[in-house]
Amino acid sequence: MAGLTITLVAICLVIAAAEDKRAYTTKYDDVDIDAVIGNERLLTNYVGCLLDLKPCTPDAAELKANLPDALATNCSGCSEAQRRMSEKLTYYLIDHRPEDWALLELRYDPTGAYRERYLSAENKDKGEGKDVDDDKTTTTTTTTTTTTTTTTTTTTT
Repeated sequence: MAGLTITLVAICLVIAAAEDKRAYTTKYDDVDIDAVIGNERLLTNYVGCLLDLKPCTPDAAELKANLPDALATNCSGCSEAQRRMSEKLTYYLIDHRPEDWALLELRYDPTGAYRERYLSAENKDKGEGKDVDDDKTTTTTTTTTTTTTTTTTTTTT
């Protein structure tokens, strides 16, 4: 009986340790994402790191190492700060640097599986668009008006 108890305790400790490893380091949670977005050179270096085109800073290397798992687990190991930063950066890249976004999608989501899951969850949760620049939720409505003008010319001889 004591052997079974020790085994169960050991299994619980292994499971708890495995769950702790799923959480990503919070060492870089204080990165100023607005400063990264506002600095073309810095943002280009981050994107270049993620695409294996440029060397990585320590925080970019950490992001690169955790990105596949974060995508696969819907960011289950992310802190709240990491979720906010990733959302803000994602919207910025989609809206302002679509070429970089397309390359990142090709690299990290070639089948579009994560994109579909993310978009369906976003629509379900919010039902609205997100404006990155001021971090407020907005709804966008587009109205298209078509006007047809007919000109008739009459010639008398």
